[in-house]
Amino acid sequence: MSVVMKFGGTSVADAPAIDCACEIVRRRLESQPERNRPPVVVVSALARVTDRLIEAARVAEEGDADAASAALNGLLDRHIEVASSVTSGDRRVQLIESVREELASVISLVRALSVLHEVSPRSLDAVVAAGELASSRIVAAALAERQVPVSWVDARRVLVTDAEHTAAAPDMQATAERAEGCLARLAASGKVAVLGGFIGATPQGVTTTLGRGGSDYSAAIIGACLGVDEIQIWTDVDGMLTADPRVVPEPRLVRQLSFAEASELAYFGAKVLHPSTILPAVAKNIPVRILNSRRPDATGTLITADARPPDGQLSAIACKREVTVIDITSTRMLMAHGFLRRLFEVFERFKAAVDVVTTSEVSVSVTVDDTRRLDAIVDNLRNFADVSYEPEMAIVCAVGENLRLDPGLFARAITALGPIPLRLVSQAASRRNITFVLRNSDVPDAMTRLHREFF
Repeated sequence: MSVVMKFGGTSVADAPAIDCACEIVRRRLESQPERNRPPVVVVSALARVTDRLIEAARVAEEGDADAASAALNGLLDRHIEVASSVTSGDRRVQLIESVREELASVISLVRALSVLHEVSPRSLDAVVAAGELASSRIVAAALAERQVPVSWVDARRVLVTDAEHTAAAPDMQATAERAEGCLARLAASGKVAVLGGFIGATPQGVTTTLGRGGSDYSAAIIGACLGVDEIQIWTDVDGMLTADPRVVPEPRLVRQLSFAEASELAYFGAKVLHPSTILPAVAKNIPVRILNSRRPDATGTLITADARPPDGQLSAIACKREVTVIDITSTRMLMAHGFLRRLFEVFERFKAAVDVVTTSEVSVSVTVDDTRRLDAIVDNLRNFADVSYEPEMAIVCAVGENLRLDPGLFARAITALGPIPLRLVSQAASRRNITFVLRNSDVPDAMTRLHREFF
């Protein structure tokens, strides 16, 4: 059996966390060696490092080179401390030197950027990539310290992307060719390959990133290109839960989900899984398993092509806060063709994703969570319609394959919400989710009512 094991930022946050991750890999390597190939290990940056790197770039753009350098030197000290704790002797010396070089190059870059007072998307990718490059070097060295046959791989040599910096798309064919030539060859020789997630490079070798949360995506891309038997996402919770524990106390573990259910939950706020993660897995029908690196013997959540709760209930609920509802009204819409095309061309022009859409004879309501270009969107829409918008709204999404089979679940959900005012209600064509748009302030009550009804 072959697997890709991805460890998130909290699973490599410090020396004890890295020790746990290394033990998980070592146990995997030693269990049934005659049947299991060495895993490919994908790691995120140490916890909160990417945020610090982005902040350093922002400070550099304001022209404060000293503050940006000080922040990066603080990150360097943290990485050296972790590296020193998980290695010894010559290996420690070599690792610290590699980490120092990695972050020193970033410090030089931000100093140059502070002179220009500009950080382009390409430059930002070069800055934030340092987090995964450093963490993957540390994890590879820590595994070697424990006598695990391992090889560090620069992810930019494997994951080929387009040049859409900060949100690059993978070239699956080119990546598959490189993965087969590098990662598969290492596994065949009995070595664990360790590489950073989130980062890649254009065919010309320019560093790119897949966007925030992209380490999950990297793992799925690599898994799909290698045709592995399972993609494992190691995090700090037991798996997908029936609700966000920060909103609903004591949610339950969801033991199995379908790909479609997991996509809906991830998109609408479930933080355990990045929304794009399972797309490559779906294409190759590769199971994805979410596991807890702090409790490696826990069951976790298995995501497969087909799954359905045996009791006929929903699978889980999720919420996305801080969305804005935009109402577009025009009598020109009545029995007119081309109106919706013109409307959505505005959102496409400003690269604004729409979450929920409802329509009537003369109006359309949509929700967006990225409001950076809201004023421009509204101005453009007002060229052909009356427009108003309402901020501080939220989406609560109830998900389950059983919604397609039991129409009574929809009625139960509406009834459970009781007196809570609903701004929009939508059920997708797939009929595996119901979305409710309501006020931010009503989210805790709505989530609690739904969870009490179904779980």
